[in-house]
Amino acid sequence: MRIALISDIHGNAIALKAVLAEIEQRAVDRIVCLGDVATIGPQPRETLDILQSLEAAFVLGNHDAALLDPSLSHDYNIAPILDTSLGWCEGQLTTADREFLGTFQPTLDVPLNGAHSLLCFHGSPKSNTDILIATTPPEELDHYFEGYAYQVMAGGHTHVQMLRQHYGIWFVNPGSVGNAFCYTPIGGSEPVLLPWAEYALLTADARGLSVDLRRVHYDLESFKTVVHLCELPIKDWLLAQYSRAGSGDGCHR
Repeated sequence: MRIALISDIHGNAIALKAVLAEIEQRAVDRIVCLGDVATIGPQPRETLDILQSLEAAFVLGNHDAALLDPSLSHDYNIAPILDTSLGWCEGQLTTADREFLGTFQPTLDVPLNGAHSLLCFHGSPKSNTDILIATTPPEELDHYFEGYAYQVMAGGHTHVQMLRQHYGIWFVNPGSVGNAFCYTPIGGSEPVLLPWAEYALLTADARGLSVDLRRVHYDLESFKTVVHLCELPIKDWLLAQYSRAGSGDGCHR
């Protein structure tokens, strides 16, 4: 059994196509998307069209929930600078798009084989706004994972790839397809983007489990052109973010 984990596409259909092209070469049995698919970026409709064509399973991210009801953006911890983009993205959707987003689940139970199982979520099993990172104290992870008996836990939300072992449980974050971060922003600081897309491969067979964290380069210049030509209210801010990613500057702390 081989599972491809994708997350946090954020309206970047060009990056999504590049990731799916590589996944197609990896002979996966299933694709699971951990949420936040269509907001922030300039291609919400294109992204949703691609996702609806897949035989995949989908988790509800905080941005997905806010897209279904932009008036609740504060409840889903959407940064104030992104509020205008949320309304713009919502205006691009069709009724079918909204119905598709409405099928996303808070958590997904994915059997791997007879000995192993996978729980998928966005932030944590308890909430799609929780932030779990490499330095989250073990006692906090105990709280978030309490009551769940899985060998592998998978979440997104932070845009930072991670594989962490917690008392025998593997906790994997595949990173972000559309907005990969250099590090988790602290104290409201702006993120610094990486110039590639990210995803993860989880393999379960008779020999055990393995996780492969993948980076996929995509046509960043073409994506910046799409941003430049669109009417997204935050396009200047977004272009500045991706221009830094393209130069490779800003990842050294």
